[in-house]
Amino acid sequence: MHKRGKKYRNAKANIAPEQRFAFREAIEGALNASFAKFDETVDIAVKLGVDPRHADQMVRGSVVLPHGIGKEVRVVVFAKGEKEKEALDAGADFVGGDELIEQIKGGWMEFDKAVATPDMMGSVGKIGKILGPRGMMPNAKTGTVTFELEKAIKELKAGKIDFRVEKGGIVHAPMGKVSFGADRIQDNITTFIDTLVRMKPAASKGTYIKSVAISTTMGPSFKVDPAYVKDLLK
Repeated sequence: MHKRGKKYRNAKANIAPEQRFAFREAIEGALNASFAKFDETVDIAVKLGVDPRHADQMVRGSVVLPHGIGKEVRVVVFAKGEKEKEALDAGADFVGGDELIEQIKGGWMEFDKAVATPDMMGSVGKIGKILGPRGMMPNAKTGTVTFELEKAIKELKAGKIDFRVEKGGIVHAPMGKVSFGADRIQDNITTFIDTLVRMKPAASKGTYIKSVAISTTMGPSFKVDPAYVKDLLK
């Protein structure tokens, strides 16, 4: 079993295993417990009352966080013809077609997000086994397979994140950096939780948001009482 470091143990020492917090308390607790020398990412984990093995209970989508995630996002666009210029004018970092796909086949991965025009997806499918496991495969459901390149690129640059419920019914997502402070992290979390609530599948019965946990990259987890969801979204 992995042994935690002294700083982590000290940060966790005052948190009882059964303790539950309001959102603001959890956010401030996570920020105060941050001890790394770098600007840690603040993460959220939400357990949903869904069974993702059933297609009608899959929760998957994207959301533009109001304050972004505190990271410069490098966007690659698969396009051809006039759409190449449109993508470059919109701020794409890399644009190309088959030659770009061959570069990626060769191991080049100097980007964070990928966008493709619909007519390029036949070719992009050739690198699906490379992009898919990394969560980078363009997908129409998340708005990254589109002819509206300017909109897609600017949203990604502004802090749009993709999310998908995992096998255990949990959705993980970054909510920004410790340096954002509690107010901006809370704004991002509110937007994210509101999106999840609005995406509740009709087939999901009973309690939808079962648990919430907020943590930083290196710090301990602060568990939120789901009863506070309604207060957060007021």
